[in-house]
Amino acid sequence: MCGICGEVRFDGGVPDVAAVDAMTCEMTRRGPDGSGVFAKGAVALGHRRLKIIDLTDRGSQPMIDPELGLALVFNGCVYNHHELRAELEGKGYRFFSHADSEVILKAFHAWGPDCVDHFIGMFAFAIVDTDTGVVTLGRDRLGVKPLYLADTPGRLRFASSVQALLRGGDIDTSIDRVALHHYFSFHAVVPAPHTIYNGIRKLPPATVMTIHPDGRRTERRYWEPTFAPHPDRADWDEQRWHAELLDSLRTSVRRRMVADVPVGVLLSGGVDSSLVLALLAEQGQTDLATFSIGFDSAAGESGDEYAYSDLIADTFATDHHKIHIGTDRLLPAIPDTVAAMAEPMVSHDCVAFYLLSQEVSKSIKVVQSGQGADEILGGYSWYPPLRGVPRDRTTRAYADVFFDRDDAAIREILADEYLVEAGYDPSLAFAQAHQSAPGAATSVDAALRLDTTVMLVDDPVKRVDNMTMAWGLEARVPFLDHDFVELAATCPADLKLAHGGKGVLKEASRALLPSAVIDRTKGYFPVPGIRHLEGGVLDLVADTLRSQAAIDRGLYRPETLEKLFADPNGIRTRLDGNELWQVALLEMWLQTMEEKTTR
Repeated sequence: MCGICGEVRFDGGVPDVAAVDAMTCEMTRRGPDGSGVFAKGAVALGHRRLKIIDLTDRGSQPMIDPELGLALVFNGCVYNHHELRAELEGKGYRFFSHADSEVILKAFHAWGPDCVDHFIGMFAFAIVDTDTGVVTLGRDRLGVKPLYLADTPGRLRFASSVQALLRGGDIDTSIDRVALHHYFSFHAVVPAPHTIYNGIRKLPPATVMTIHPDGRRTERRYWEPTFAPHPDRADWDEQRWHAELLDSLRTSVRRRMVADVPVGVLLSGGVDSSLVLALLAEQGQTDLATFSIGFDSAAGESGDEYAYSDLIADTFATDHHKIHIGTDRLLPAIPDTVAAMAEPMVSHDCVAFYLLSQEVSKSIKVVQSGQGADEILGGYSWYPPLRGVPRDRTTRAYADVFFDRDDAAIREILADEYLVEAGYDPSLAFAQAHQSAPGAATSVDAALRLDTTVMLVDDPVKRVDNMTMAWGLEARVPFLDHDFVELAATCPADLKLAHGGKGVLKEASRALLPSAVIDRTKGYFPVPGIRHLEGGVLDLVADTLRSQAAIDRGLYRPETLEKLFADPNGIRTRLDGNELWQVALLEMWLQTMEEKTTR
């Protein structure tokens, strides 16, 4: 787990090594254990290292293999690197390190861009053929690891974060109106390749891009799961599905223990993280470090779920760390949390992940998390209403239960200069194109496919990556193992939606978990102090939206802001988000990012 960046020139010039070094330094917190810059010909690479596998200097990056004529920067972890190493040694390759990064180099030499089909893990990489100047960029199937791109005439830069690209300079920071529409409609999800900035794009998940010295590019999407029944599983009954999914998840959590440092668990007390812990314990892992977080209550809403996380920690005799964040720590953490966001993320639990990661990183470098189970196995409230909806009405029904607001409501919030053209709803059009494509059997399946391959990537997964990496903590997500996702995608929708959602997982868990955890009401990472704005947090929101920078930007209609301030907690989005917070968070993020461009 690290930070990567680089520059590729197409105009005959040499790369700006100082800019690459600046981008590298901006990612110090992603990789606090080492750094390096490499330049040859028209390409320069930068890397910040977090030592997880092969803790020696032999695993340092940029990694250069003169014998193969390749240079690499890589962020993430290839969990099957031991098996691939053995396979590649059988082909005659010799290794100088024990790092998974070197396995990527050899695999690329052996299989070219198709090497991604052999990898099990989370990754974003750049590989340079130092003889031809061809550069290959790749991103993992579920987009766990980010990769942002910035094009200018004659040059391409890339980095693990928007902040790094901004630090490199020369970025068009005008607002992408389509991305802005997504932010306010598609529940703050901005699908690739868009970002809020016109000058920054992102490589889509499951994509390999090949860049030639003259600037020509090709892209290949190498993985697309099918959300429909599989003929080989037509005779599986419910018990068989329980057993197969549980067995696949066993493999996934075992894979994610591959490390040369201890691995802990983020324990929320919900079914997902509890099951991850149970499967690790079943495999003989003892004295695992587990971590839970809680906040002060607000507006009558509890700020912790300690009763459940304590129960699971006691059940499996973990080395449990219970972290409580008082109101006095919440407010000062908000600006730092926003500064850690590569893109604006409205979810109130960003602050929770940020503060949790800060505490966890004091004692451990790697954790497993239960993120992703709800999107893959139907755990959210917006899936049951889609049951039985005809496929030609999928997107309208989905938008009615998931989108924060429709196009008309967005036009009441944004100033005219930030609106897309009248009659065009890019968020609805995007969802329609995705959900109407072949490969999804029912409306529920189409919603799950969109949420798994798009929403999950650009909301929960990005949130976890940004907040954990802000403290040099590697988070691994076993529910996003692509083998598990492929299997779960073919599970009948009715089994997923049973028992209030994730029924098939809950029933599979009964032999391993206490029923009190399985049958509890679904919980979230509770941060009442942001869901219900008051005191210092409300003052911060007001100061942000009434600042001169916000007035000069003119993003919002003044009458809309006054309406929100008149009732700061009463106006909610469709999924009960605080509208004032969503509006303020974007402005807060834009102001924070502007500081990166003026340093």
